[in-house]
Amino acid sequence: MRPAVIAIDGGNSKTEVLVISEDGVVLGKSRGPGASPQNIGVAACVAALEELVLEALGPGAGEKPFAVHTSAYLAGLDFPREEEALHAALAARGWSDTLTVGNDTLALLRAGSAGVGVAVVCGAGINGAGVGPDGRVHRFPALGKISGDWGGGYRLGEEALWWAVRAEDGRGPRTALMPAVTAYFGKPTLLDVVQGLHFEEIDAASIHGLCPLLFEVAAAGDEVAGDIVTRFVEEVSVFAAVILRNLDLTEDAPEIVLGGGVLTGVGAPVIAEIERRCLKVAPRAVVRVVDVNPVVGAALFGLDTLGASDAAKASLKAATQRT
Repeated sequence: MRPAVIAIDGGNSKTEVLVISEDGVVLGKSRGPGASPQNIGVAACVAALEELVLEALGPGAGEKPFAVHTSAYLAGLDFPREEEALHAALAARGWSDTLTVGNDTLALLRAGSAGVGVAVVCGAGINGAGVGPDGRVHRFPALGKISGDWGGGYRLGEEALWWAVRAEDGRGPRTALMPAVTAYFGKPTLLDVVQGLHFEEIDAASIHGLCPLLFEVAAAGDEVAGDIVTRFVEEVSVFAAVILRNLDLTEDAPEIVLGGGVLTGVGAPVIAEIERRCLKVAPRAVVRVVDVNPVVGAALFGLDTLGASDAAKASLKAATQRT
């Protein structure tokens, strides 16, 4: 029998595919680099996804359609026209009888809840989305500074570098970020780092790797790093608060799901502060860090669409839970 669901989660930095049976068994999986259509274009995105889908299906894939349903949730689908363009391109590939396309933040929400509540994701970028009990959806375009965003992993890395450079040249306060960032790049001084980045001798993508270092320095008591982390906490909390208010969830007991590489790695004190701020808006809210990858949310959406049993969904979540 054909697999029930091809599930796809495509972020800015990585893409995951699961192939699922109707009873929630993982039949195959694959993982590759980010394939957001916003970053690489629709054609390149679909080509990259097909390669990963074929890898997950394995040599016994057979002829198209490979599965009953495809559930694809990707970063970079922030406006209806973007969803429509990708839906048309994926439908033309004929992987399955039916197809759903959506933003990856919704997959995070489904991964950590029944699909109702609030999700805030912070990986390379930052975004939030919510679904009310009445089906209303509240979302944001996640386009960086032009859409009011601050706090993705790359931006946090830039902040760490910015303050470290200013500490070295005297324009800013002393901070433990200065020696930490210098050591991270393995250069004698931050001026050497700046030159390396400027002349493209250092990969600019490596700035993202400063994000965990920022939280480590802040946890050790550095005031400058601590101020950046405080602003980050406020940004995450504001995403959640705006969604809660717009979906009239402040009096209910909504689930608030946190995920993405940054939020899953910040540590308990940061999560506790985010929770404290969220509870000021919705006192009965339940705040949790997701314990499965967002691709599981895409798979659960697919099983929802096919009317799979609760036992199948529970089996899938148990089998894919992080240890």
